[in-house]
Amino acid sequence: MASSSLAILKQNLKKIYNFFLYEIVVGHVLTLKYMFKKKYTIDYPFEKGPVSPRFRGEHALRRYPNGEERCIACKLCEAICPAQAITIEAEERSDGSRRTTKYDIDMLKCIYCGLCQEACPVDAIVESPNFEFATETRQELYYNKEKLLANGDRYEYALQKNIEQDNKYR
Repeated sequence: MASSSLAILKQNLKKIYNFFLYEIVVGHVLTLKYMFKKKYTIDYPFEKGPVSPRFRGEHALRRYPNGEERCIACKLCEAICPAQAITIEAEERSDGSRRTTKYDIDMLKCIYCGLCQEACPVDAIVESPNFEFATETRQELYYNKEKLLANGDRYEYALQKNIEQDNKYR
């Protein structure tokens, strides 16, 4: 009786061993199959992947070609922002037009929805294609007007190109 149950146990163990051996071979074959295919990874940060023209990244304030800032202080972006991340203060100039004296964005609150960009009638506030703006402190993520204008100057060519490509969807 004991020898018969021992034989059954050995037979079952052999089946289990053969099953797992088969699974290991299948796993190795699958690995070898993908080892010689084209790789889909990139060597970031030395290689960059494509970025969509509709990508919403770091905010920027744009200028007109003559150097004057575009923002007319209509405060539509501040009103439409669901996260209330934008703060604007404005005053009238001597020629009667309004311009901002303070334009702050709290990037910690921002949800990058793009509503500010869509609401702006003069394309002053835009979201640039830059996604690499990590900082060491939280204070660096409070953007003032000077920082936003510097971003706009830095990415103007890319912003203009993206807006031209995106115009057919607006």
